[in-house]
Amino acid sequence: MTGTSTTAQPRLKRVLGLPGLTLFGLTYLAPVTVFTTYGAVTGVTDGHLPAAYVIALVVMLFTAFSYGRMVRAFPTAGSAYTYTQQTFGGHVGFMVGWTLMLDYLFLPMINFLLIGIYLHSQFPAVPQQVFVLAALVLALVLNVLGVDSISRLSMLVVALAGILVVVFVALSVHHVSGHGAAAPFGSFVPGSAGMGAAFSGAAILALSFLGFDAVSTMSEEAKDPRRTIPRAILLTTVVGGLLFILVSWMGALVHPDPSFADPDSAGLDIMAKLGGSAFTSFFVAVYVAGAFGSAVTTQASVSRILYSMGRDGVLPRRVFGALHPRFRTPVTATAVVSAVGLVALFISLDNAVVMVNFGALIAFSVVNLSVVKHYLVDQGRRSRRDLLSYGVLPLVGFVLTLWLWTSLTGVTFAVGLCWMGAGFLYLLFLTRLFSRRPPVMSFSDAQTDGPADGAAEGRATAPAAGAAQP
Repeated sequence: MTGTSTTAQPRLKRVLGLPGLTLFGLTYLAPVTVFTTYGAVTGVTDGHLPAAYVIALVVMLFTAFSYGRMVRAFPTAGSAYTYTQQTFGGHVGFMVGWTLMLDYLFLPMINFLLIGIYLHSQFPAVPQQVFVLAALVLALVLNVLGVDSISRLSMLVVALAGILVVVFVALSVHHVSGHGAAAPFGSFVPGSAGMGAAFSGAAILALSFLGFDAVSTMSEEAKDPRRTIPRAILLTTVVGGLLFILVSWMGALVHPDPSFADPDSAGLDIMAKLGGSAFTSFFVAVYVAGAFGSAVTTQASVSRILYSMGRDGVLPRRVFGALHPRFRTPVTATAVVSAVGLVALFISLDNAVVMVNFGALIAFSVVNLSVVKHYLVDQGRRSRRDLLSYGVLPLVGFVLTLWLWTSLTGVTFAVGLCWMGAGFLYLLFLTRLFSRRPPVMSFSDAQTDGPADGAAEGRATAPAAGAAQP
């Protein structure tokens, strides 16, 4: 009877190939997100924003490599939560998943907030909250319908962003050729503030790269995930990072002064300088489309993590661990994320941005360590190539990510530690003061495609989902 029941359960649909996954990641990144933090980080780095992006890209490439290695071993929807759970145990997995949840829950909200801010600037007669609510409802509908709709949206958003980047670069080159540039590559070299300022900027810019890791949350909706997911993660990181560097470099050439009258509208100032009101309006349209696409994909990603944790019994299974029988999407988990997004109706952008990056950088650090634990310790791989791939590279990624983490602001630490404290209290409740182990994922629900690296398909490495062991 148990086997029949399991077979009858709806499962996530495998429809995404390498192009769809890469577009999902790039839409999540939203290439025009450079202008979200452009003014603030330009000030932090004293006009050396491209240098900070180069640092952030290098750090993220090491971590992207680690994500690719872990998804080969555990091609399931839980991302960092699953990887740390399977390598370091349910307690660590839960705390990583809980901490990362702070970032993922706030990212859609930030995008909805940006949509409201930019559209209200163009249509001041319409309250900002109206645009926020409309975007939130539409994103909820698309996520309920499934990844097919999201994939089509991703293609449109990336195409528009690509057009904007091409036009922006062309206008920037034309502007510089007419006005000249004293030191065209000076923004890549840390200034008088030194490497500390560049790393502080890179810590903030980690927000721009939140997307390569989100590709791994679509593992159960990807075709041949052990091959396509790692490739999509690296492609998303490299392509997105190079676009960030290119756009920030052009911006530095057009506007070398690191100060802006209003750092939040720095992007609008640069666009107006290049193409006047017409180009500014086009920029706003593409920016809003990018923010909406990012909102949809971030919502899809976090709903998969909630679904994974609900399926395991870490969160209430009846609420989070069920799929819609027709659409085969985690409808209830998606609705919960939308409910959190309603905070965008009354929170400021400054306060919202403070919430993110803390959990993501912790998750990145632990995923790097998970590669070492899984491949070198648990599987006992010891060849020179293994020591380089599963030892040196992830440890470098761990150190660099930890360095970025220590560069976050005091307010970010305060919010993040409070959130972690709440999660720890819930873990105490869940495990009855650690007298029981938290539930751990069973691969029987994971829809794996072929054997994992060094592991047989379907073999649970821990108690089955929901089986809280004394």
